Amino acid sequence: MTATQPILVTGAAGFIGAEVACQLLQRGEAVVGLDNLNSYYSPALKQARLDRVQQCAAACGSAWRFERLDLADAEAMAALFAAVRPRAVVHLAAQAGVRYSLENPGAYVQSNLVGFGHILEGCRHQGVEHLVYASSSSVYGGNRQMPFSEQQAVNHPVSLYAATKKANELMAHTYSHLYGLPATGLRFFTVYGPWGRPDMAPMLFARAIQAGEPIRVFNHGRMQRDFTYIDDIVQGVIRCLDKPATADPSFDPLDPNPATAAVPHRVFNIGNAQPTPLLRFIEVLEQALGRSAIKDFQPMQPGDVVATAADTSALEAWVGFKPHTPLEQGLAAFATWLRDHPRFLA
Repeated sequence: MTATQPILVTGAAGFIGAEVACQLLQRGEAVVGLDNLNSYYSPALKQARLDRVQQCAAACGSAWRFERLDLADAEAMAALFAAVRPRAVVHLAAQAGVRYSLENPGAYVQSNLVGFGHILEGCRHQGVEHLVYASSSSVYGGNRQMPFSEQQAVNHPVSLYAATKKANELMAHTYSHLYGLPATGLRFFTVYGPWGRPDMAPMLFARAIQAGEPIRVFNHGRMQRDFTYIDDIVQGVIRCLDKPATADPSFDPLDPNPATAAVPHRVFNIGNAQPTPLLRFIEVLEQALGRSAIKDFQPMQPGDVVATAADTSALEAWVGFKPHTPLEQGLAAFATWLRDHPRFLA
């Protein structure tokens, strides 16, 4: 492999994927983006993100190419890997959303399981130097011990989405074991910020608040989340990309640590380590938007969890970084973006 070979970023039209692609382009990397631009949420928002990536590539003179492909298409994925021969892969494409997994489980099987298998096969056959892939805080499922640590077992998922992410970690570990593929799984905690997903609470709440409509507050507001700003997530992804996973020399098979392995596979939390009560999050968002919310308190939803909180000590020890953006700063930036892009509130 040579430094001129590109980095493949899947989910390049997504919230995190587009930002990762821009950051890589800005430091001079050649990047190939992949996305299927499905209609799970607004394709117009996805295209707008891709337009930003194209502008970024033009501004910094880096090589950028986009391929519209479905992860589940085995033949197309194999052909793409053979043509691109990426040096590294940042795999962020997936069927997202906990609640949607209750309505359309087949989409998760095809994208998150079948599609991830095709990513692993491509990495194996093309000698990829490092695979960084998105896992999720949802893998902690029914765990109640806070904060969540990578050293905890994650054997009790409460949604199919969570189960597919746990399966991804197991699949990647297997390829690290069988084929020596360095792979790093990143468990993201509730990402928010400009260009965010319209199916997540920050955008749903902002849209309703601006329209003077009620917001649905689940579990009667008795919830907390480790809200993590997009810039911190992206920096964590790229720092991990730059440090390929290695086998843990202290791994003890008689007392196995779920966070590491005797093969080149690692798993890290990326969260703000500042869990925020949901009602406090709403209060800060109201301040940022300059409008009050009408709260419609609802019971807990199937597949949801009461609280998330990240222990990021392993990430900090590995790459010397941990997320740090205060909620007030992040939501202020989000509100400014909304004012500049009112069409995405429609």
